[in-house]
Amino acid sequence: MNRRKTREAAMKLLFEMSINKENYEEIIENFKEHTDLNLVEIDLEYINRVLKGVEENKEALDKRIEENLRNWKLNRLSKIDLSILRICTYEILFENDIPEVVSINEGIELAKKYSEEKSAPFINGVLANMIKNK
Repeated sequence: MNRRKTREAAMKLLFEMSINKENYEEIIENFKEHTDLNLVEIDLEYINRVLKGVEENKEALDKRIEENLRNWKLNRLSKIDLSILRICTYEILFENDIPEVVSINEGIELAKKYSEEKSAPFINGVLANMIKNK
């Protein structure tokens, strides 16, 4: 099982949820049926837990993210950046076995790979603020 590939898949599925307005169960079933990824390398339990957790705690997560934005509003964030921030915030608040710095570093790497050039430092700042103000 590869945690980085798993987190990347979770971010893509969360992004898809934000676009298609489907619930996490439909998104995961569709993913399992149509993915090119080797499912042995993916932690489906983690994906299920995180997507369900984000869906069930979306308001609290968004509130926490917005509290740590500087000169930005949640609705101005790209859907990719918001998906990354939601996953990382969920991990920071609810996944006790994942160190906070790992969540931040993984969020930065996802931003470097999937978002704009300025997104990685932006996500780093938001998440670092969140941990500092925890």
